Amino acid sequence: MKTTKQLSRRTFIKGITASAALLSGVSLNAETSIIKHQASQELSGTEFHLSINKTLVNITGNPSYATTINGMLPGPTLRWREGDEVTIHVTNNLSESSSIHWHGIILPYQMDGVPGISFDGINPGETFTYKFQINQSGTFWYHSHSGFQEQTGLYGAIVIEPKAKEPYEYDREYVLVLSDYSDEKPSSIYRKLKLSADYYNFNQRTVGDFFNEVKEKGFLEAFYERKMWNEMRMSDRDLSDVTAYTYTFLMNGKNPAERFEALFHKGEKIKLRIINAAAMTIFDVRIPELKLTVVAADGNDVQPVTVDEFRIGVAETYDVIVEPQDEKAYAIFAQSIDRSGYALGNLTPKRALLADIPTLDKPQALSMTDMGMSHNMSAMKMDMGTKKDMTTMQKSIPQTKLPIRWDVGTTMRAMNPQYRLDDPGVGLRDNGRKVLCYADLRSLRSTKDDKYPEREIVLHLTGNMERYMWSINGIPYHEAKPLEFHYGERLRITYINDTMMNHPMHLHGLWSDLETGDENHLVRKHTIISQPGSKISFRVTVDAKGAWAYHCHLLYHMTDMFRKVVVS
Repeated sequence: MKTTKQLSRRTFIKGITASAALLSGVSLNAETSIIKHQASQELSGTEFHLSINKTLVNITGNPSYATTINGMLPGPTLRWREGDEVTIHVTNNLSESSSIHWHGIILPYQMDGVPGISFDGINPGETFTYKFQINQSGTFWYHSHSGFQEQTGLYGAIVIEPKAKEPYEYDREYVLVLSDYSDEKPSSIYRKLKLSADYYNFNQRTVGDFFNEVKEKGFLEAFYERKMWNEMRMSDRDLSDVTAYTYTFLMNGKNPAERFEALFHKGEKIKLRIINAAAMTIFDVRIPELKLTVVAADGNDVQPVTVDEFRIGVAETYDVIVEPQDEKAYAIFAQSIDRSGYALGNLTPKRALLADIPTLDKPQALSMTDMGMSHNMSAMKMDMGTKKDMTTMQKSIPQTKLPIRWDVGTTMRAMNPQYRLDDPGVGLRDNGRKVLCYADLRSLRSTKDDKYPEREIVLHLTGNMERYMWSINGIPYHEAKPLEFHYGERLRITYINDTMMNHPMHLHGLWSDLETGDENHLVRKHTIISQPGSKISFRVTVDAKGAWAYHCHLLYHMTDMFRKVVVS
């Protein structure tokens, strides 16, 4: 099995030679639209010219073709200013339709960039001009919403400078874009998952594991848990659909052998804008020996909270501030949720000084809590504490009944889903480090006077892992009617995750005010992780008319765990 740890610098250099040889035989013309790989850079201003191309890259030691913006992987970082109007000309040099979605940016729906929802897409050889006003600030990103192009490299960072002075001080900043890359074609990855959902999972149970559980819990409890997992037709070791067996994990387009580099002077405050632009990988991020002060989530300022580690779901962003006090190198370590590999950066005072690479944590198995059973006593205490806070906040409001289907596509079902906002999640429990939880996040702005929701919509996140089928309320996207939101209303949306996987859910065009137990400081997000077997709620002010996409941001789930939202 290949992991990112085994990707040596020698292998990478060998691959560069192969890439150069292959590139010399490729005609770089308008017909092939294959261009040379460029180093990523920052573009700023109010007018931008972006081109989508096929680009020859070497990420793993073998040459492959990526889909890039201006030949860069990741694409250029776009720096905007709050209050400006930006004009972005996007030219598609591919042989297939393409698009760019501005993730988390509040704009007219015609500029949102989702083919089939808000526009027709950008046909080969055509240029589409996006134009919109910037009415926010913070860390965001952009990516293709066409096919599997996001997997092959079509993504980049957005930094929006605020009009007002930021509420915290720092001396320098870096943008860190986390992603996953494979030499395999995405269509091949998806086909393998449909044939065998655990194709890339080498973290499987053994007979020895069962006997160890018998010693720890007794035969009856161990047998009961095994029986439950078998009935759900899912393994408690199924933490990630796609792993380092095919993925190489990147930080700013660099593999762990290259190691992204960020320089600092002793005593400086460094702001890191961290974006998860992966297709399928949830990362757990830490910098051993340094505390991380989280100051923003999904582009919105939060009351500072200091932690050792945080989980970042696909499409989420976090801004953190670190203060290295020693003249030494520190590893920026982002390990995948399944612990099959990692992305790596080097925070250092000198270019030649490299930090030691941390050891990957051992993967944790999913628990009865992750099955929505609350069987574990400590989990039950945690659930009840959060539940009490949520009950205080949630007054009775009308609930809109939506169609739901329980059939072959919904083999999993959480029998007792609970709010678990103070649960760091599988892999991070009891690891000896202070881990950020959603319950720790409190907005800097007051939400005390925000309008209370008028109605509630409950969405079940459903699936059949054995057949690799995903849906909402048991109904796949192609069979589902649009969700209807009413302009001007205040909604509560509650997810009940009936699957044993984390789902980072993204609602386009509208902010999601996460209910964390603090009525006065609801944190505002654009992407929310729904944990296995749990429930989670948020409020939405429906203030943007039009048609919007709503989906799980795991790329190979997105096809059917998807809805169209119509605001009228």
